[in-house]
Amino acid sequence: MSLIRNCIIEKNNNKIPIWFMRQAGRYLPEFREIRKKNPNFIELCLNKNLVPEITLQPIKRFKLIDAAIIFSDILMIPHGLGQKVEFKKDFGPILNKVDINKISKISEKEFTKNLMPVYDSMKIISSNEIIKTKDKIGFVGAPWTLLVYMINQKSPKKKIAKEILDDNLLIKSLLNIIDRFTKLHIKNQIDNGATLIQIFDSWAGLLKKENEISELIYNPTLSLVNYVKSFNVPVICFPREIKNYKEFCEIIKPDVVNIDYNVNPKEIVKNIKIPVQGGLDPKILLTDKETLKKETIKYLEIFKDHPYIFNLGHGVLPETNPGMVEYLVQTVKEFK
Repeated sequence: MSLIRNCIIEKNNNKIPIWFMRQAGRYLPEFREIRKKNPNFIELCLNKNLVPEITLQPIKRFKLIDAAIIFSDILMIPHGLGQKVEFKKDFGPILNKVDINKISKISEKEFTKNLMPVYDSMKIISSNEIIKTKDKIGFVGAPWTLLVYMINQKSPKKKIAKEILDDNLLIKSLLNIIDRFTKLHIKNQIDNGATLIQIFDSWAGLLKKENEISELIYNPTLSLVNYVKSFNVPVICFPREIKNYKEFCEIIKPDVVNIDYNVNPKEIVKNIKIPVQGGLDPKILLTDKETLKKETIKYLEIFKDHPYIFNLGHGVLPETNPGMVEYLVQTVKEFK
């Protein structure tokens, strides 16, 4: 059994597993070489020759990392549904206006065909000897976060346009479509070798009202979590900046909850019974080794008697020195 699943299933805390969100990608020089020649990000995510190579780059560089997460994007789902998605440098994703009539007509067969290179890549990754004893992580965006991107057509950053929540009929229809095709995306990843699924709710913190949190985050996410569990595959939820992590865990019951860096880890360890992942601020990797070690040990000490998977409170930043990542992995693995 892999270290991560040992932590999740057996609640074994003897050896702390470690992996990173966005561990494959922009901070690695070997990735930047590939990216230079492949400027279209969506096309790169659909390149079954390059995706396995990119996914395995951090595993080859940091041999003690305990999982490979497929190089992909949560916005592959709107792409698979026929909503145009492109990434603009220094801006982020831009999506065409969502056409509910058009996406309502997409069949499961057509959706799978649109994203087949993702599933082919997962199959290639899963069969690679280098990660035989490591977990293969597939992922999806949570329904609320996908809904935000699909209606807002870009990243909302810290604010969401009020009119996004005005059209109840559009929201209901879109959530039904997102639920159906996100489940298909999950199934296709599991069928091709994913041993863990992470659900990213990047914009969970935008909602403040109880009824909105319940209708747009809790209910749709619970549907996905129960679906993943039906495959006997562990599921990790990352409801970034959610108002109440304790309530989220009690309602959703994921196998693991990933915390963000704005939450107090001491409160988490006191209030949450399930395994916890993450928490370290990615900006700490931009400081020095002494600070990095101190902050890393802080998390390791807090969670020493609680099932814990070391990760960050968000993705690795592009300006991160790979040497600092190496040092962080070493620090975690040497901790006793």
